[in-house]
Amino acid sequence: MNTLDRHVGRIIIQYTLVTTGILLCLYTFINFLDQIEAIGRGNFGLAEAILHVLLLTPSTLYELFPMSTLLGAITGLSILAKNGELAAMRTSGSSMLEITGSVLKVGAVFVIFCLVIGELVAPSSRNYAEHERAHAINTGIEQPGDQGLWMRDRNAYTTIREILPDLTLLDVKSFVFDAGGSLRNVVKAEQGHYDDNSWIIHESRIYTLDEDGGLTVTLFPQSIWKTTITPGILSAFLVHPDQLSFGQLRRYITHLKTNRQNHERFELALWNKIMLPLAIAAMVTLAVPFAFTNLRSGNLGRNLVIGIMVGIAFYVANRGLGYAVLAGGIPPALGASIPVLALLLLIVLMMRRI
Repeated sequence: MNTLDRHVGRIIIQYTLVTTGILLCLYTFINFLDQIEAIGRGNFGLAEAILHVLLLTPSTLYELFPMSTLLGAITGLSILAKNGELAAMRTSGSSMLEITGSVLKVGAVFVIFCLVIGELVAPSSRNYAEHERAHAINTGIEQPGDQGLWMRDRNAYTTIREILPDLTLLDVKSFVFDAGGSLRNVVKAEQGHYDDNSWIIHESRIYTLDEDGGLTVTLFPQSIWKTTITPGILSAFLVHPDQLSFGQLRRYITHLKTNRQNHERFELALWNKIMLPLAIAAMVTLAVPFAFTNLRSGNLGRNLVIGIMVGIAFYVANRGLGYAVLAGGIPPALGASIPVLALLLLIVLMMRRI
């Protein structure tokens, strides 16, 4: 990297850290407010709420990073313009293309940092946060690693290997004990689903132990599972797209297709991960025409306001098209690509005006 790259990079990184810190504090506080109503339920207290919010910080950073890089780059380049440094760079022979190249090199650093957070830190941190919160609120349910879900319901202990997005239960086993603590029944079912205010289990086998030690096996193609466990409780233990890395998303989408489950939400998350590096590069590049619009004054306040509007528009477009994808109207790849393509078009139009 030459002197120009280092100077531009240092300024942009400095102000990106500032804007990221401000946005992160704001959204962390909002996340904490969302947890207040859950305090007091089960074992979920103030300490658990604070821990939950702190564990969500990497995911929040990952979601906010495109906007914070845009604001940081706009602020840094506008300061350079206001101080006359951009004009000096042009006078000394540096073209706007070279300055844009320096900005893109910083964008590459941002992309690598965001990929590390999004793939290695945020999924596991968010997964742990959501599971710990669900365990604290629902004290009778445990999820020990990859061993499925364990729960206690009155005199029965039940394990469920997996809960699919439509709340289909796979591989259900229930161990029923009598008042004296002796095992009386074991219920095994291949699959179950919730219908008409009750759980229906399919292809179930009931193993019954009598007082003489005999074992009776009864087969039922379909039966009602009587339990106090509701879909609302189990939904807290579902797999969510933002809890998975890129590789995990690909494998889980294949798994959902095999089980004939709706997978558009996970495909959208996968394409959002694919488009994120391009979105960050576009956000950083977009700061260049903002700074060169008025080279002498810098227009920092105006540029920040417009930058915030662009960042919010990108965020809203991402979410809005996400809902359209989930409604079945737009392919996930197109839904994730449209906001980024709109950013690239805006960059081209603004560059042509300079």
